[in-house]
Amino acid sequence: MIQNLIDGVLTGSYLSLGAIGLTLVMHILRFANFSHAELLSLGAYCALVCDALVSAMAPFLAVKFAPLSLTGALMISILVSMVLTGVSALMIDRLVFKRVREKGAELSMVFASFGMALIIRNVIGLIFGLSPELYSRDIAFAMMLSADPLILIKPDQVFVLIAALTLMFILHLILSRTTFGFSLRAVAENPSLAQVNGVNLNRTIMAVWLIGGALAAVAGIFYGISHQLIPVMGRDLVLPIFAATIVGGIGSVYGAVLGGFIVGIAGNLALVILPSGYTPSVPFLLIIIVLMIRPHGLFGEARA
Repeated sequence: MIQNLIDGVLTGSYLSLGAIGLTLVMHILRFANFSHAELLSLGAYCALVCDALVSAMAPFLAVKFAPLSLTGALMISILVSMVLTGVSALMIDRLVFKRVREKGAELSMVFASFGMALIIRNVIGLIFGLSPELYSRDIAFAMMLSADPLILIKPDQVFVLIAALTLMFILHLILSRTTFGFSLRAVAENPSLAQVNGVNLNRTIMAVWLIGGALAAVAGIFYGISHQLIPVMGRDLVLPIFAATIVGGIGSVYGAVLGGFIVGIAGNLALVILPSGYTPSVPFLLIIIVLMIRPHGLFGEARA
């Protein structure tokens, strides 16, 4: 069970990153963006391509940082992927969601997000094929933390957890110590009043898409490092990410972080008593339990 708990914490680290961007979009733009999980796939595959290009152009960057399986090329690729995915999220909003939003059709935006999810997923499958991809094909050996009970952990998983927590801390500082953070909260609470007080609504929305896309890219890359890359990974992650967002409370970044860890830990602990085929139902169960107790989530607040 201790091993499952540790695995759950590691899973929760990248689920939390994915849920942060989703909760910001849902809170500010007031629609459930079902294409957000596909940004994880997009970011992961962007990093895969960039890693191959950088390794080919600068072979010295393809050297691994022992005991990690990560290379300098992949580290650079993570940063590039964050930028590309953030810009892609912004372009999707400009080309699709903004046009639907201006017509005042909120439900249509949900349907549009379903369409975008299918488009992104199938384009990735068309380009890369349906076979799994790996950032590194070398065997990653786990470290034994304890023999009784047996507890194993890979160095890459430690890196993923530390990097995810670092990004969350940086985002916390941005939201709590900067003018942008105050503007973001103002727009989320009352967009019209925020504009009257000098907040640029369009720039704030742009920033939300850029941040959400960048964090989604990191979440997808961390998932790929811990598992493998497949074109349908967004489809597999959409439910856990939505569960993390709803459990934590829509609009709460800290709730999204907590919700991600709750969903990750619950899903892995469920493997102790349930066959693996039934674990996808755990996020549904968590949503129902939390909403019965707190209809707005653990950190969510009622909206007018």
